[in-house]
Amino acid sequence: MARQRGLLGIFTAVFLGALVTTLSGQGKSVGNRMDGKRLFERETFDGNGRTCLTCHSSETGTVSPADAQRRFAANPADPLFVHDGSDDGNGNGVTRMLADATILMHIPLPDNVSLADDPRAREVILRRGIPTTINTPALDPVLMLDGRQPSLQAQAAGAIHDHAQGLAFPTSADLDRIAQFQVTDGFFSAPTLRAFARGGAAPVLPQGTTASEKRGRRFFEDVVDFVDAKHGLCAGCHAGPMLNQTNLFSQIVFGIPLGTRFQTVGVAEFNKAQNPVRDFVFTNPDGTKSHLVTPDPGRALITGVGVENGLFDNLNAFKISPLWGIKNTAPYFHDNSAKTLEDVAAHYALFFAVVTDPDGPDGPLPPFILLTPQDQADIVAYLKLL
Repeated sequence: MARQRGLLGIFTAVFLGALVTTLSGQGKSVGNRMDGKRLFERETFDGNGRTCLTCHSSETGTVSPADAQRRFAANPADPLFVHDGSDDGNGNGVTRMLADATILMHIPLPDNVSLADDPRAREVILRRGIPTTINTPALDPVLMLDGRQPSLQAQAAGAIHDHAQGLAFPTSADLDRIAQFQVTDGFFSAPTLRAFARGGAAPVLPQGTTASEKRGRRFFEDVVDFVDAKHGLCAGCHAGPMLNQTNLFSQIVFGIPLGTRFQTVGVAEFNKAQNPVRDFVFTNPDGTKSHLVTPDPGRALITGVGVENGLFDNLNAFKISPLWGIKNTAPYFHDNSAKTLEDVAAHYALFFAVVTDPDGPDGPLPPFILLTPQDQADIVAYLKLL
């Protein structure tokens, strides 16, 4: 199947660098005598009461709807529900957080992107899940779901400013301490991942013991198999040591550059989360305009790349997440629309049924790839081993 290919636009760190410089060079320091653990777990930076730990638990590195429900039952005034954790962004309502555990993200619009219904707007508010901090800080250089943060320090500065509404700005030393804490032992899903981060051998796929696990492993084996399309199917986007990048099969068959980290897998297109849909207008280099009607353009809001240049690499595309420890980091996808691994498998069954159907849903030819209920169960069984 032919794929449009376009170079991912280079995300400039000028603004973020300026933000870190501003936050670290002004205001009162709160961290000169505090270590990273204290800064991460207890420091509010004179903000709205949130700490890093508010949204990044030590157990999962994120927040699930079940977590939010427990916390609301225990304390309706929990800082999780203030600001962008509330329904209206002003502290009113908790329906969205209790149901989906998504927060309201304010994403700046590139110069060449506007909203059809609000042409003067220079930012858009999107509903996104909270990326897990398990394994990511030490082992994944792509930070955030759209890859917009260039470093752990910039990510921490942005979170303190945007989400915690901190008034006591962190110093550069504070940000370094937070970053250093996030690569300590508690941020790894397994000793093998911790050892890999410190120069040890890369983790390898477990063999599996049950029949279902062994069948499931075949989906994740990094192979090029032109006879059995399901063999290595998941590895097409989950290859490499961290199971988070495209492989040779995807390059040969779909024209996706080897090692790509951003792809669309139909989450925004299907919009199971039923998030608000907007009409994003991209002004292309040749002056033409392209419209993308979507709940979230993903990486395209960082690169500013329109439909003509990289439909699959940018528009509605999000970071390919590492799979190690994934059984503990629910919910899944950028909008938290998959609450369980079973939901993830069901999504991919639909995705492959749509994208591999040669003549559409009304045509006589069946999809090239159909994931049966047994296939889905096997995939889930294997994911729980990682």
